[in-house]
Amino acid sequence: QLQLVESGGGLVQSGGSLTLSCAGAGFAIDRYIIGWFRQGPGKEREGVSCVTTNGDSTKYADSVQGRFTVSRDNAKNTVYLQMHNLKPEDTAVYYCGLSTWAVQSMCVMTPVVYNSWGQGTQVSVST
Repeated sequence: QLQLVESGGGLVQSGGSLTLSCAGAGFAIDRYIIGWFRQGPGKEREGVSCVTTNGDSTKYADSVQGRFTVSRDNAKNTVYLQMHNLKPEDTAVYYCGLSTWAVQSMCVMTPVVYNSWGQGTQVSVST
């Protein structure tokens, strides 16, 4: 019942930027690590980024390192994923997730660790 809501997806050309938001619906997310994942057409869900509860530690997939930035504003109950220099291969449905049991100080990008997900937001990058 810990529902997350993603927003901010859309259409963008290669090289463009987009910022995704992940907000807790009816609960505070500051107790949980938050991960960003994506699933492209015909692909399995893969980790993109994650952030610890206080935002002091982050991780990124090699494919997005240097282009994406994850941050969180617990006062706004929201986690953000800033995406720059987007590429067609970034096209996917992006999901945010949380883990109710993971160590709060440890950032992980393994999908199985996360047990609550949002509905996803579509990011489409054209050439």
